[in-house]
Amino acid sequence: MSVKCMFKLYFRAMGRILALDYGQKRCGIAISDPLKMIANGLETAQTHLLIEKLKGIKKEYTFEKMVIGLPMRLSGEMSAIELKIIPMIEKIKKEFPDVEIVRFDERFTSKMALDSMIAAGAKKKQRAEKGNIDKVSATLLLQEYLNL
Repeated sequence: MSVKCMFKLYFRAMGRILALDYGQKRCGIAISDPLKMIANGLETAQTHLLIEKLKGIKKEYTFEKMVIGLPMRLSGEMSAIELKIIPMIEKIKKEFPDVEIVRFDERFTSKMALDSMIAAGAKKKQRAEKGNIDKVSATLLLQEYLNL
């Protein structure tokens, strides 16, 4: 086996970190590089199809940890969407028992996602597409986690 093939197999076997920006309709998904240094926006999934989407992602990328946004208000209280996130986390734990679940403060990620899209020159139509903001939000959430 060539060194190049061994290198690819080694990095494929290394677990990545996946991030979810949970929403009632859609969830933004991001994944780290194999070295767990850089977050990459992956896609947006319809919330009711999230588990199936995660199964497909798990086949393609080996992720060992999942960072799920913790929606908090400025006051420090939990946002109302947390009541929907908790049952989804239980489903994820059941489906992926080997994946560690980490909660991470997601305050301001949607605002930062919109600001970063504007700074990157995204057109108004692209910014209006909520799925794009969800994916960028998941990427920002993951990058902040990786920066710790």
